[in-house]
Amino acid sequence: MAMTIHCDIVSAENEIFSGLVEMVVATGILGELGITRGHAPLLTQIKPGEIRLTLQGGQEQLFYVSGGMLEVQPHCITILADTVIRAENLDEAAALEAEQKARELLSNRSADFDYSAAAGELARAVAQIRLLKKIKTH
Repeated sequence: MAMTIHCDIVSAENEIFSGLVEMVVATGILGELGITRGHAPLLTQIKPGEIRLTLQGGQEQLFYVSGGMLEVQPHCITILADTVIRAENLDEAAALEAEQKARELLSNRSADFDYSAAAGELARAVAQIRLLKKIKTH
């Protein structure tokens, strides 16, 4: 039996996941992280995208996070994000529409808008679409 560590995934609204995992995979600001029991303590910002949990027995659960923070302590991994959605609850139509709107905003150079907000929205939509495509191929 694989060694496990406790993991909590928390959004601004509620706790999404709490339990034992064999591994957590997330994308930090410097690249992809794979965290198992015994990992060195760590605090990092995470990018919008996929969080992959490997549960006891090898089953995987996928989540979308809008970005946030990941903390590793000796006996616990905590992920804090404004938005966390279970992968099976993602709305593909809404993600595609958000991507289209953000791309239109960014392509209109004469418009008066918040560029960083539009770029952030585009990154979130693309991350959701990427996760949905991954689910479909598996």
